Amino acid sequence: MSAANEHFPLVQVENLWFGYGATPVLEDVSFTLRRGQFAAVVGPSGAGKTTLLRLILGLLKPNRGYVTIAGERVNGRPSVHIGYVPQLNAIDWTFPVTVEQVVLMGRIRQAPFWPWYRRQDKARMEMLLEQLGIAHLRRRHIRDLSGGQQQRVFLARALMADPDLLILDEPTAGVDMHTAEQILHLLADLNRAGKTVLITTHDLNTAAAHVPWMLCLNGRLIAQGPPEAVLVEDILNRTYRAEMVVIRQNGLLLVHQKPHAHTYRDLLEGEFS
Repeated sequence: MSAANEHFPLVQVENLWFGYGATPVLEDVSFTLRRGQFAAVVGPSGAGKTTLLRLILGLLKPNRGYVTIAGERVNGRPSVHIGYVPQLNAIDWTFPVTVEQVVLMGRIRQAPFWPWYRRQDKARMEMLLEQLGIAHLRRRHIRDLSGGQQQRVFLARALMADPDLLILDEPTAGVDMHTAEQILHLLADLNRAGKTVLITTHDLNTAAAHVPWMLCLNGRLIAQGPPEAVLVEDILNRTYRAEMVVIRQNGLLLVHQKPHAHTYRDLLEGEFS
């Protein structure tokens, strides 16, 4: 990144509108992501979270408004390097490829004689595999790994080119609570080391414990700020269009949809009586 671009926000989304045909997905969304920030976009399914990431990546073009990366308008591929980790369900697991092959793919744009990688590319791969705790899996097929291991593999691939911005779409989806904690803790470590990180997530409670800035999205940007400021019942009710309960205890912030008054027994008696 040039020194001149250092004066601009890393990501600026300004009055962004987007729809698939006549169906609106995002309406008048604006926010700024500064260098070194760690932010999460939260909201229900269909809120436009993945669409927003695709617009930032330049994979989609807005109907109105714009996205700039380091002061340059996004038009196709951004000039600033972005590491992207898609949702695991978007990946074809039938392709016969090993962990080390997947990770090295992150260096294709820098490899002058692909698929023959340079010594420094392989050295960086080894360093990342060790750092992410998956060096022992280097020759395993990706389809044979657990969800948490697969996330680490694709995170390593995204980190191979030392990106300015790291974007992850639902990095904790489909993994258990312990693995979700590990993944977000790892992303927090990368952020403390200087990486700018933007994720989408459904896991409000785990994100609240690790991510210092949240954007509540449901077609429009409902609110943004630190978790303690935006994870409040009024904002969450408007974001999820449902009654939410927020509990604060011993420094922890817990969010859950308000349960219905009826019990499982009530349902059974109502259906079969």
